[in-house]
Amino acid sequence: MKTLLKSTLAGAVMTVVASGPSLAEETIAIGELSWDGARAIGYVMKGVIELKLGGKAEMKKAEAAVIFAGMDKGDGGLDVYTDVWMPNQGEKWATYIDERGTVDHNTTPYQGTQRIFIPKYVQEEYGVRTIEDLKKDEVVEMFDSDGNGKGEYWPGAPGWNSTNMWMIKFRSYGLDAKWEAVSIDDAIFKAQLNSAYKKKEPMLFYYWTPEWLHAAYDIVPIEEPAFTEGCMEVYQPKDREDWLEASTFNCASENAQVWVAFSKSLYERAPKVAKFLKNIQLDPDTVNGWILAVGRDKLDPQDVAEEWIEENPEIVEKWING
Repeated sequence: MKTLLKSTLAGAVMTVVASGPSLAEETIAIGELSWDGARAIGYVMKGVIELKLGGKAEMKKAEAAVIFAGMDKGDGGLDVYTDVWMPNQGEKWATYIDERGTVDHNTTPYQGTQRIFIPKYVQEEYGVRTIEDLKKDEVVEMFDSDGNGKGEYWPGAPGWNSTNMWMIKFRSYGLDAKWEAVSIDDAIFKAQLNSAYKKKEPMLFYYWTPEWLHAAYDIVPIEEPAFTEGCMEVYQPKDREDWLEASTFNCASENAQVWVAFSKSLYERAPKVAKFLKNIQLDPDTVNGWILAVGRDKLDPQDVAEEWIEENPEIVEKWING
């Protein structure tokens, strides 16, 4: 009987070893991007992996290019990109998802919008409503804080594809002679916006939905020509040296499709996590709630994530099991 028991246990051990590492032995590395929505989503993913799947996960701060390269490598250095905005990330999508085939994405994206905004008090007092209004000398002067003859606008943070996109747009609209892009970190921009809003000072800036700024401040988009087929041809610096001069974008951005991307290596390394990431379906209103808590109210993102997970078991169950 003892011999049979030892033999049975030995067989069980061999079976476990042959099946490869368990989820508990894998640490899923989630790329932590700089904007609040991406961070909030990442911590919810971390919570699901740890609380519901019995795995381990960590948030790792990195820029987009580094995260995609890590997912491509597939060695666990970086496994997940939480908030892929398309078409902003079109070049990376084409490289890693379409061409190399090393990165996969969830089945259903959520909708995001991208516009350039001003505080509503600027619109109401000065009538700044359209792209054409930004060509007026008196409007440019209002946004010229350093007296160099050019108005300033925030196109996004350094390293964001959207930053280059708005530089292309301002050139295509014929605004580059009167306006200059001031690209600073997202957190610094938000601090400047808060200060300007309190003083009723003008600011012109790129932003998107969902985001807590729309709940905290009364801001309105600048009207642009409607999107039409062929109104944009956008290159990035990696594509060609003359990317800015060669690009055109003279219309409003289409609503973005926002995806979750992950390394295909997870299908072998952590199949339960891969299934969860394939199934996850985010709702903009829900994401905005996370952003409000994390970005505006400065609550701990892990606490926010864990509380939401416990309060929404049916949604989480669908993510896990499809």
